[in-house]
Amino acid sequence: MTETTPAAVLWDMDGTIVDTEPYWMQAEGELVASFGGSWTHDDAMTLIGSGLDRSARILQEFGVELPIREIIERLTSQVMDEITRKVPWRPGAVEMLTALQQAGIPQALVTMSIDRMARHVAGFGPEGVFGTIVSADTVTQSKPHPEAYLTAAGILGVDITQTLAIEDSPTGVASAVASGAVVIGVEHLLNLDDTGADRVWPTLGGRSVADLNAVFAEVQAARTARTAEATTGARS
Repeated sequence: MTETTPAAVLWDMDGTIVDTEPYWMQAEGELVASFGGSWTHDDAMTLIGSGLDRSARILQEFGVELPIREIIERLTSQVMDEITRKVPWRPGAVEMLTALQQAGIPQALVTMSIDRMARHVAGFGPEGVFGTIVSADTVTQSKPHPEAYLTAAGILGVDITQTLAIEDSPTGVASAVASGAVVIGVEHLLNLDDTGADRVWPTLGGRSVADLNAVFAEVQAARTARTAEATTGARS
């Protein structure tokens, strides 16, 4: 790899690779309703990008009288069933995964879904595309904490500052930015302005590996310039 090519690309899953958010929202609504509660679209929007533990605690506040683990398992099973019926790929995601694999750039899946869900989705994509999968089961602290991204880089054996992360939510962007990765936000349901993402794209559709490399190179050049400026200032 050259210095203008990321050592690895780290992918969020829900909303970035697959548009599973409608599946999650439906599962949440049906679960709350089964306990006599009400769950609105606005309520569901507040959970996008959140860890499942937090989501389960909030559903408990809406009247779901189940343990956190059982809530997570029920939601996950329903979403997995929906994915099996139809995989809702985001525009350009499969094409980018395939192109990066062909370019020899390592990739990781970094998601706050549980492991069986992450592997279920990965099983529908290009074979062997992910060098590792970091899920909610892997980490002790959910996004926006950077643990998940730092863990993925560590498993791949790369410097996190030499990686590029792709995210769709403010929570996920915050996690990736805090880790030190170069971050591209791909807007889906939420606005990503002022989230700290290095670039925000409306979609991955029509984008190429060269586009990712260009962003990575520009951000790294800017970082190098800032470091040099700070060093010069400190010496003067």
